[in-house]
Amino acid sequence: MAALLLAIAYAGCHLSPKTELPHRSLARRDINAVLSDHDDALMAIQGVVGVYVGLDKDGKTPCLKVMVARKTRELVRKLPTTLEGYRVIVDETGIIRPLRDGASH
Repeated sequence: MAALLLAIAYAGCHLSPKTELPHRSLARRDINAVLSDHDDALMAIQGVVGVYVGLDKDGKTPCLKVMVARKTRELVRKLPTTLEGYRVIVDETGIIRPLRDGASH
C-alpha cells in the first residue's frame, strides 16, 4: 500500500506539460487600480516623468503609459512590458514642468 501511495505522489509531482490540468484565467483588476498600486514605483525610476491610463495603437485596448524625459535602451529595460496583464507603453515626452501661476497660452 505504501508503495502505491508513493508511486501516485511521484507521478503527481512529475506531470508532463501535456498532462497538466488547465488553469482558469484570472479576471484582471481594473486598470485604474493597477496604475494606483504601481505608480509610485514607476515614478521612482529615474527618467520617468509621468504615468497614466491610455489606449493601445488600436484605439480600443486599455494600456498603461509611462512618460519618460528621454527614451533610452537602459531606461526601457528598467520598465516592465506588462503590469497585471496590461501592456505598458513607453512614450518619450521630454521634461514636464508645471505651468507658473498666471501663465497664459
